[in-house]
Amino acid sequence: MQSCESSGDSADDPLSRGLRRRGQPRVVVIGAGLAGLAAAKALLEQGFTDVTVLEASSHIGGRVQSVKLGHATFELGATWIHGSHGNPIYHLAEANGLLEETTDGERSVGRISLYSKNGVACYLTNHGRRIPKDVVEEFSDLYNEVYNLTQEFFRHDKPVNAESQNSVGVFTREEVRNRIRDDPDDPEATKRLKLAMIQQYLKVESCESSSHSMDEVSLSAFGEWTEIPGAHHIIPSGFMRVVELLAEGIPAHVIQLGKPVRCVHWDQASARPRGPEIEQYTSFFRPGLPTEKVAAIHRLGIGTTDKIFLEFEEPFWGPECNSLQFVWEDEAESRTLTYPPELWYRKICGFDVLYPPERYGHVLSGWICGEEALVMEKCDDEAVAEICTEMLRQFTGNPNIPKPRRILRSAWGSNPYFRGSYSYTQVGSSGADVEKLAKPLPYTESSKTAHGSSTKQQPGHLFSSKCPEQPLDANRGSVKPMQVLFSGEATHRKYYSTTHGALLSGQREAARLIEMYRDLFQQGT
Repeated sequence: MQSCESSGDSADDPLSRGLRRRGQPRVVVIGAGLAGLAAAKALLEQGFTDVTVLEASSHIGGRVQSVKLGHATFELGATWIHGSHGNPIYHLAEANGLLEETTDGERSVGRISLYSKNGVACYLTNHGRRIPKDVVEEFSDLYNEVYNLTQEFFRHDKPVNAESQNSVGVFTREEVRNRIRDDPDDPEATKRLKLAMIQQYLKVESCESSSHSMDEVSLSAFGEWTEIPGAHHIIPSGFMRVVELLAEGIPAHVIQLGKPVRCVHWDQASARPRGPEIEQYTSFFRPGLPTEKVAAIHRLGIGTTDKIFLEFEEPFWGPECNSLQFVWEDEAESRTLTYPPELWYRKICGFDVLYPPERYGHVLSGWICGEEALVMEKCDDEAVAEICTEMLRQFTGNPNIPKPRRILRSAWGSNPYFRGSYSYTQVGSSGADVEKLAKPLPYTESSKTAHGSSTKQQPGHLFSSKCPEQPLDANRGSVKPMQVLFSGEATHRKYYSTTHGALLSGQREAARLIEMYRDLFQQGT
């Protein structure tokens, strides 16, 4: 398990000398997503040569999955670069010319799930009526005011009242509902429409948070997620190009595909399982994870957000329309975003128009999340295409809309290596749980802390590190070697759920190892 291969680095710092004289530590990176590739790349650049990346699937990229159909590239996973000022993903893409064909319309500073800032969103009801633009604008302004309030609980340390149940969804639904009902100027019919729109907006929010429902998202922690300033960008050639750029400097033999990891064996003297709560984790970790980390995993959330792409011969929507949003009028008084399996399609919040048509053709992208997304994943393409067509006919009032010529959809929830799309802070959890998930093993009083920041069923990327030969006497210094490190978007406290959070977390864990070995070699001189 150990290698004495020397590093070719000629620098004279403790790390370089140690890598040359003491032998190479063996590092195994589990997962070739953005976090794993970023970590491996950083270690290799610092002179580590015994690095192996084990990837369970047949391709690199993790939750980045670009699919080429004809001349267009469709993203089943990550789609947008969220923000540009200081975003490492943006700077990598921009420096390598990946944004040269990005149109002005694709540089959106508004809602992150729109493909174009041009045009208008068409809000349609299940009775085939389009909600007037002024009603939509009034409701949008009201909703955004309340959304801003949800950020203040964390940012200004405001107490959360019992009525909200510390839930973003409960708080938002009741606050918006009360303001609509108290408005003396709106007629009852308009109030009913606005009340129904609450559920549609919360469905969109749930898709963006990758939660089953915003009712499950923590109100007190919601404002800790940090948005990077600047526009959201789409990469026309595909987000996979960013993955390929990260992998360019990694020798081919380092990345081993089709290698699912069954068990991580680590320090037999540390973190032994205590109690039944940990037993379920002993199949993947031996010994099992510490109670504190297990509890953090249970508290944090991960959900499924899926896309449904429908390609049509001709557009049935107007050129000014950038999305079709579905509002069920009978949900005006609803307080739940959960539907029985046979009504899974009610969770589809709408379809966005892919832009520009010269690149994509006439394609709509639908969004669905939560348990209903898992039901959708079990249906065949024909059934999903049929149901989506019927919904489009119903909400547009146009019975002549043809079935799509092609359908493409994601299935992140049923993928055994992901079991979801990305993480969120669930009611009962906080950023402190993200920190606990990111904390390396074994725990020691002298462990160096990091500002980092998970996945509920998947623990994120793991790094297994073996010390070089002639290990240090534990009594000679305060640094105890780390053996298992955790990265992935869910381990980044401020940027969870994002590609830049994943990349930064991988670099963070690589930096921990680099610093640890530098300290170890320094003590051993």
